[in-house]
Amino acid sequence: MQSLLFAAGLVALVVGASALVRGASKLALSFGISPLVVGLTIVAFGTSAPEMAVSTGAVLNGQTDIAVGNVVGSNIFNVLFILGISALVAPLIVHVQLIRQEVPIMIGSALLLLALGLDGSLSRWDGAILMVLMVVYTVFLVVQSRRESSANTADYDAELKPAAPDSWDGKWPAQAGLILVGLVLLVLGSDWLVSASVVFAKALGVSDLVIGLTIVAAGTSMPEVATSLTAAFKGERDIAVGNVVGSCTFNILGCLGLSALASGGLGLTLAPSILNFDIWVMLAALLACLPVFLSGREIARWEGGVFLAYYAVYVAYMILASQHHDALPGFSSVMLSFVLPLTIITFVVSLMRGKAPLSHS
Repeated sequence: MQSLLFAAGLVALVVGASALVRGASKLALSFGISPLVVGLTIVAFGTSAPEMAVSTGAVLNGQTDIAVGNVVGSNIFNVLFILGISALVAPLIVHVQLIRQEVPIMIGSALLLLALGLDGSLSRWDGAILMVLMVVYTVFLVVQSRRESSANTADYDAELKPAAPDSWDGKWPAQAGLILVGLVLLVLGSDWLVSASVVFAKALGVSDLVIGLTIVAAGTSMPEVATSLTAAFKGERDIAVGNVVGSCTFNILGCLGLSALASGGLGLTLAPSILNFDIWVMLAALLACLPVFLSGREIARWEGGVFLAYYAVYVAYMILASQHHDALPGFSSVMLSFVLPLTIITFVVSLMRGKAPLSHS
């Protein structure tokens, strides 16, 4: 029964996010808002709507570990799994703006989260800071979009078009209905997913945090998986990367910001294991983007394979640690003494051989 509830929650989240994005995009385009602005805001945020719904719902239900684990785990999943599997489909091109602007902002947001959480919690004031920065970042993107090249604008114009007046979603009541249905499904889906996850955690003998970092994080990232893989298959490989980078920034600033605001006077508690391990894994994954992106300004297939391998290692470590397995010390020793140094050396060599200067777009 709980498996069905979990599956229903995932379906509701994915369908709800799709309905919300479709309705809001069509409504905005009907009011004359440019496709570029819609793509940078509504569509980008819509793929992260499940994370926001689940994290906020978990906080309101008192499951703060799931709320925090969902965001941190989603960012780890986004970078290591989604970029990894997308790069295996086709080497991913990295736009210069991502290297110069979006990746540093993404890393900066993670560092800010670490600084704000050093006291063991995110207060309402911390949440307010994150939300204000989210609004500032969004406004900045909109203003910047007005100076975008005609080629980039044409890409969004081709992808996002106002609904035809005679289509079923061509009138504003239908568009408003889609938004309403999307919101309802997101709320219901998040509630079902969190409820089932808590039952799973108890049945498997692991913490809410581990479930949030793995199963819930992967589940709420399904819209990003679909978006990035579709973009990679269609050859829109810069969109595949941009979707992941933007989602990671929104998860930290928007999802955790709203969750902290909804947490009440005590704030959003951060478990010691999050502060001592998982946030650092997330930060390492985000930092790994810089040398990979700079090495020829693309994510090669082998680099995607390394990302995927590291996600598998991370999940394996989480499972072994949660069960206090006898193999954990040996597993950790091999990773620290052999695999990590070898990977760092490989990335440094790759970076030194980088062949594309940043003066070109």
